[in-house]
Amino acid sequence: MVKFGELLKRSLIKEYSYYYISYNDLKSELEEGLQKNDGQWSQNLETQFLEALELELDKVYMFSKVKHTEVLRRVKDAAQQVKVAVRSLDSNTPASELDFDILEQELSDIIADVHDLAKFSRLNYTGFQKILKKHDKVTKNFILKPIFQVRLDAKPFFKENYDDLVVKISELYDLVRTKGNPVSGDSAAGGKQQNFVRQTTKYWVHPDNITEVKLIILKHLPVLVFNTNKEFEQDDMAITSIYYDNKDMDLYYGRLRKDEGAEAHRIRWYGGMTSDTIFMERKTHREDWTGEQSVKARFALKERYVNDYLKGSYTVEQAFAKMRKEGKKSLKEIESLEALATEIQYTNLKKKLRPCMRSFYHRTAYQLPGDARVRCSLDTELTMVREDNFDGHDRTNGNWRRMDIGVDWPFKQLPEKDVERFPYAVLEVKLQTQLGQEPAEWIRDLVRSHLVEPVPKFSKFLHGCATLLPDNVDSIPYWIPQMGVDIKKDPVPSSINITRPDRGNDSDEDEDYDFDDEADDDNDDGQRFAAHGATGNLMDLEEEGYGSIPVSQDRRASTTQVIQGQSSNAPYINAKIRHATNPVTKMLYKAYGAFDHYMNGDQISKVAPGTVYDTQVKAPPGKTICVPVRVEPKVYFATERTFLSWISIALILSGVSTTMLTYGTQTTMVASIGFFATALLTIIYSTYVYCTRVVNIRLKRVVDYEDKLGPRLICLFLTLSILFTYFCNYL
Repeated sequence: MVKFGELLKRSLIKEYSYYYISYNDLKSELEEGLQKNDGQWSQNLETQFLEALELELDKVYMFSKVKHTEVLRRVKDAAQQVKVAVRSLDSNTPASELDFDILEQELSDIIADVHDLAKFSRLNYTGFQKILKKHDKVTKNFILKPIFQVRLDAKPFFKENYDDLVVKISELYDLVRTKGNPVSGDSAAGGKQQNFVRQTTKYWVHPDNITEVKLIILKHLPVLVFNTNKEFEQDDMAITSIYYDNKDMDLYYGRLRKDEGAEAHRIRWYGGMTSDTIFMERKTHREDWTGEQSVKARFALKERYVNDYLKGSYTVEQAFAKMRKEGKKSLKEIESLEALATEIQYTNLKKKLRPCMRSFYHRTAYQLPGDARVRCSLDTELTMVREDNFDGHDRTNGNWRRMDIGVDWPFKQLPEKDVERFPYAVLEVKLQTQLGQEPAEWIRDLVRSHLVEPVPKFSKFLHGCATLLPDNVDSIPYWIPQMGVDIKKDPVPSSINITRPDRGNDSDEDEDYDFDDEADDDNDDGQRFAAHGATGNLMDLEEEGYGSIPVSQDRRASTTQVIQGQSSNAPYINAKIRHATNPVTKMLYKAYGAFDHYMNGDQISKVAPGTVYDTQVKAPPGKTICVPVRVEPKVYFATERTFLSWISIALILSGVSTTMLTYGTQTTMVASIGFFATALLTIIYSTYVYCTRVVNIRLKRVVDYEDKLGPRLICLFLTLSILFTYFCNYL
């Protein structure tokens, strides 16, 4: 454990060093005041300490404000320079490649400034929280933290939003990186796609790492802006979904168990409550052994028709009459959408679905316009809200959504039992697998880094239902019992770190250390997830065929029985390949890397050891835990083949016994008893093992399927039978 004062000293950005909170001075003032007054804290000392704290807050706040203004000015100047360079491409004196390289260095420096400012704000806010906590602990009768929090909220340097900067810098960086020729295409294509077949991997991102992750991704993919004809607003990033289910939570359990054909029905809109275009969506899970892909399908509907459509009074023919008349889509596309609308409407009426849970978040999406092969999205301010009437209180009043909230996060007007504010951001990396798309090296570097925590199969719908409706669900996702574990990790060397041009990596001295004020002062800061080795994290398939495993509250489940890790040599080998100057050496390292990749399972579908999957979890009382388990037809066939192999052995032994009994002497007839008993034992035991395995596989239980006893017993009895035969012959 590193004390916070030591962490602050190590993490200082040199240019900002005079503007950090004087943590050690404030700490010394506390200690000296207590020493001078024989351990008693007086009102006079409290006033002096509060004044010192106010001065520190003013210092930090003013610097953050000035620095933020400076960054905005630099972005504005860079935008003007980029504009001039791009315009010059059509002139007689076009901008050279060197000009664009200089502009890229300038933007990289601005990105580093944003990164440093975010770290500065985050570290200072932690400093204020730590010193307030220490003050309240040592002074006992003088509780300052809740009072001073009001002052912090009045000067919220730690609440600075960088989304507008990220969008603007992304646009400029994309122009410069492509030398004024960005990828063309419909920027809104992502909002118009009807069916999505993607390999999706999900990660949690600690709030301290959100800005850094955004800046890293924008250097490789531009921020996807759906409406380029208007100025960016925060509400443009808002996405709200209303998930539907019935009181029996049929859709919840189907998605939780990953049943073949399990569906999730939701209604989604983008932006504020005034949005008139509503998307009716259905996600269908398909087991990969079926040869089909899990898919999300949707169609658009005007808000005023949603209630009538869900009730069945607004028909599918009415919904698509205008589309047929305009002829903007092919007849085949329209018929496909009509079939989807019919199925959604039928399911809604048959299963008596109603609004169950709302998810809200601000999404920063990264994608080349018109090119959906690679897409990254980062969801922040994720919040789940109850929409159900399962407790007798109809929160929607018969409407398709509740109207007492909009996009006014954090929804302070709601009672705490109706809202779940998720503590982390959620990063999704989506690849169009039907195109054979492999993840780029920078994506692999990102997901292996300390910045993200892989959480395969994470679902906003499942999390919201499990946390907001505990009385309605008996089985919960595997990550719920681990929500109290801190996912923040110590940084590891990586090629994706934010750096300044020609200055190396400034973040070398800006590391995040695990810290504590006193040896016993911060035990409530939460434990780390399991130790994270140099392997980092890998990616996982979102819609793989996994199911649920009931786990009793007295039993601990570790999913490391299911998913193994990747090669720990991959980062080292990749670094050697990048720095090799000799072609022969580079070729040898590539060959070794391919061999290591094959032998050690460095695959996108694996999860590294030392992650959430290594954490032992215990189900809450009265609940069971669902963790990923793959069950395919070949598992049943393998079990049958094993059973038939045992039976064949039993038949051979029984044949030996029958032969000895029929054609042997009186001595061998007695000796055949051993072989007969062994054959009979083999049949009984193999039948029992087969039946037990089939039941466990059908229930998708995480148990040890290795037969450690059977082969040894059969060999022992066979040996005894042979010895008994010799004994009878020589008796």
